[in-house]
Amino acid sequence: MRYLIVVFWAILMFGCTVQEEVIPKNNALRIGESIELTSVQGAKITIKRVEGGLVQEGKEDAVLIFDIFGTFCEPCKKEAPALMNLQLQYISNMTLIGLSYFEEVDEKYIIENFAKPYNAHYFIVKNSPLNKALADTITEDIKYKSLISLPFKVVLKNGKYRDVTDIWENKTDNRYYIGAVDTAVIEKDLKRILKE
Repeated sequence: MRYLIVVFWAILMFGCTVQEEVIPKNNALRIGESIELTSVQGAKITIKRVEGGLVQEGKEDAVLIFDIFGTFCEPCKKEAPALMNLQLQYISNMTLIGLSYFEEVDEKYIIENFAKPYNAHYFIVKNSPLNKALADTITEDIKYKSLISLPFKVVLKNGKYRDVTDIWENKTDNRYYIGAVDTAVIEKDLKRILKE
């Protein structure tokens, strides 16, 4: 019983782990390929695969943050309001894209069970095969081969993945955030990236 309590507590504190099979990621986008994403609210943006990363068409020089999350994930729920505030604060030069990837839920479910109760009104992509293609592209690009813990974020500027703070070792040479990350850490990295 004590072991189960420790495991449960670790998941709540550090993230929700989802294991994927170790198989080649053949769904990754090809360079030059563009995909149109539709949010759970019906908004649309186009993401283009470029050498080394991804850009938002029409805002190629803006910062892109991809947040792979789950509506079931407690750390994801906890950080959603702060991420919304960050998006509002940097609306002119940053786009936050939420990818609900590890679950099969529709737009209504995401809105009612995640967006509304946790004030997550940033661009959350409705579930589609494009979500897997994006997640595969991201993990392939950064050569991420471990288990994915939710939430999982990457930051890009000018189509290139940017180094972000590793919250476990407080280094700024990591290509992703994993698990619960204080938005003050993300904002500090964002300010540095915007100056680059």
